[in-house]
Amino acid sequence: MIAETKPLAEITQEAIRVLFREIGVVNTVRFINQYTTGYGNYTEERRELFANQTLDELIDEIKQRRAKRQSSHSATPATA
Repeated sequence: MIAETKPLAEITQEAIRVLFREIGVVNTVRFINQYTTGYGNYTEERRELFANQTLDELIDEIKQRRAKRQSSHSATPATA
């Protein structure tokens, strides 16, 4: 049996349609993002971004943001 060779772009479109149908749009995007190459140099960016903060300061900031987010969620009235 000889298989028909399709252009790669056509195969990609077909595969994405199948994924959308089978696992939904959100999970398809999450799946595809695994194979998307990022850009930049995160190590350098991280050094510049957090250059003036200690690890303890960063941890405290994370805890404060989480507490603020949790308190704002609990203050939101429930909808029926």
